[in-house]
Amino acid sequence: MSYFKEPEYVHGQALKTGILLINLGTPDAPTPRALRAYLKEFLSDPRVVEIPRPVWWLILHGIILNTRPKKSAAKYAAIWTPDGSPLKVHTEKQAKLLKGWLGERIASPFMVDHAMRYGQPDIPGTLARMKAAGCDRILILPAYPQYAASSTATAFDVAFDWLKQTRNQPALRTLRHYHDHPAYIHALAANIRDYWQMHGRPDVLVMSFHGVPRYTLEKGDPYHCECRKTSRLLSEALGLDPKQVRLTFQSRFGRAEWIKPYTDQTLDELGRAGTGRVDVVAPGFTADCLETLEELAMEGRATFLAAGGKAFHYIPALNEHPQWIDALAASRLKISRAGRAAPGTATPTSRHDTQAGSAHWSGGRATEPA
Repeated sequence: MSYFKEPEYVHGQALKTGILLINLGTPDAPTPRALRAYLKEFLSDPRVVEIPRPVWWLILHGIILNTRPKKSAAKYAAIWTPDGSPLKVHTEKQAKLLKGWLGERIASPFMVDHAMRYGQPDIPGTLARMKAAGCDRILILPAYPQYAASSTATAFDVAFDWLKQTRNQPALRTLRHYHDHPAYIHALAANIRDYWQMHGRPDVLVMSFHGVPRYTLEKGDPYHCECRKTSRLLSEALGLDPKQVRLTFQSRFGRAEWIKPYTDQTLDELGRAGTGRVDVVAPGFTADCLETLEELAMEGRATFLAAGGKAFHYIPALNEHPQWIDALAASRLKISRAGRAAPGTATPTSRHDTQAGSAHWSGGRATEPA
C-alpha cells in the first residue's frame, strides 16, 4: 500500500485538537450537469443503495442519471440562494459559530472545519488540511443525530479509509449519534417554541424524518428506533399530547417499501380530515436543505392544502439557533477538558480511539464505536 505524502514537519508547531463537522453534501450548482455528477457519487455508494452492483450499475447509468438530474436541478433552483446551496451555507455558518463559541471559552489550540460526504469540500482533503495545520486529535462530528448506515457509517468509512493511507496518523474520534441527548432535545424544543411564540401553535405537529428502506430496519439498522425515541422525547419536552403529534418519514426513492408512515400520505390524510393548521418540523435535519425547503415547505404545503387543510407552517431546521451551537460546542469542550496525555503516556492514534471520543458528548455517556 502506498501512503499519502506527509506534510513538511515544522519545528515548534503547536499541536491542536480538531473538530470536523460532516454533512451529507450538495451539488456545486443547480444545473443538470452538476446534479449528474453529484447524484453519480451519492447513488454509487453501496451504503446508500444495497442492490447488487452489476444490476444497480445498469439502472443508475442507464436510467437514473439520464432522467433525474434535470428534475433535481429544477428543485434545487427553487431553493438556491445567492450564497449557494442552503445546506452548504448553514453548515459553513455552524462551523464558524462553533469556532467562535469555543474561542471564547478555551485556551488550548484547536481548529474547526467542515466537510461533505458527497461533493466539496470532501472529507479526505479536509482531514489532510487539518493534519497539516497541526491537528493530532480530530473529532468526527456528523450532522446526523440519528445513526444510520447510509449516513453516519458511510461518513466514518471515508474518514477511516483516509486514515489507513496515512503514515503518521492523528487520533480520530467519532460521535456515533446523539438522538436522545438532552442538549439536542433542548435545542429542538427551543427552536420550535421560538417559532410558536411568533406564529402561534398548530392543531397537529408533524415530525418528519428522512426515510430509509424497510429492509434496513429488518437487517439491524437502529435508525427507525432512534427517530421514534427523538420524537417521543421532543413531544415530552414540548408538553404535547400524543394526539397532537405525527411521526412520519419522507424522501422515499424507488419501488421498495420504506419505513412508514410516509410524510406525504400523512399530510394528505390530515388535509382530508379538515385539520385547521399543521406545522411540520424535521428533527433529523440540523441544517435546512432540499428535503426540508422544497420537499416539505413547498411540496408538503401543496399536498396538505390541496387535500382541504387550512393552514400549513414549516418550522426551520436548527441551522444557527444558539441552543444548537451550544449543543455542538458541548461535545467539543468535553474533549478539550479531557486534556492531552502527559509526556510518556499512551495516546490512542487509530480508529480504535472512536469509543473514547463518543463518550465526551455533553453528558459523558459512552456509546459504541462506529
